[in-house]
Amino acid sequence: MPSSRDRFPELYQTLLVPLIFEPYTADLASRVAEFRPSNVLEVAAGTGAATRAMARVLPTKAKLVATDLNQPMLDRAATVGTDRPVEWRQADALHLPFGDATFDVVVCQFGVMFFPDVARAFAEARRVLRPGGALLFSVWDRIEENEFAQAVTEALAQIFPSDPPRFLERTPHGYHDPKVISRDLLAAGFGTLPHIATLAARSRAAAPTVPAIAYCQGTPVRTEIVERSSAGLAEATEVCAAAISRRFGAGAVDGKIQAHLVSIQA
Repeated sequence: MPSSRDRFPELYQTLLVPLIFEPYTADLASRVAEFRPSNVLEVAAGTGAATRAMARVLPTKAKLVATDLNQPMLDRAATVGTDRPVEWRQADALHLPFGDATFDVVVCQFGVMFFPDVARAFAEARRVLRPGGALLFSVWDRIEENEFAQAVTEALAQIFPSDPPRFLERTPHGYHDPKVISRDLLAAGFGTLPHIATLAARSRAAAPTVPAIAYCQGTPVRTEIVERSSAGLAEATEVCAAAISRRFGAGAVDGKIQAHLVSIQA
């Protein structure tokens, strides 16, 4: 039987990507294409949701390099494939293995929240950008604007009231303040304030079990649950599914998601 580590890229691709990432990929790709870039670098590409969208809209002559720290995620991305050639490469966003002034655009969809030093990652992006090049990235807004994530977090707090799992609130939804984002970009050496657009979308699934499994088993929430109860993962997932069902219905479910799209030029 595959381990949870082995199954993570599959759960991520089959559940999380359509649930919360795909509603934003086309918008991000179109913004990248507006710069008419010749060389694009993606960091924290995951299983390639944004990569595939960019591959569809960028001209074939534009070079697209997609990187991630996690090689199994890149392997899953390459297996899914793209409509045109993409260079998949393992790389740390804080120590990019590329020369100065190499790329026209650096892009990151929902990855910067996980960087241990966000300003350092921004500085690396600026270093590899050509003068006038652009950094584009998206981050989730606060958890209260993302209904399935909030429902799961609240349900888990009922199961573990003395020590509730807070990964979703702390990390993916913990880097949403425009002032903090602007401060980190300035610290990284960008000389202007970023443009920040707040975009609401809809997260849809065929049943309440889909977002429950996606969040409880396809993210580090799984680790937080297992640390608190080694036998409680299935029960916690069921409780979260029931909470989503009560709030959004027992059939197909539809919840609000909201994110910030940030762009700034070097």
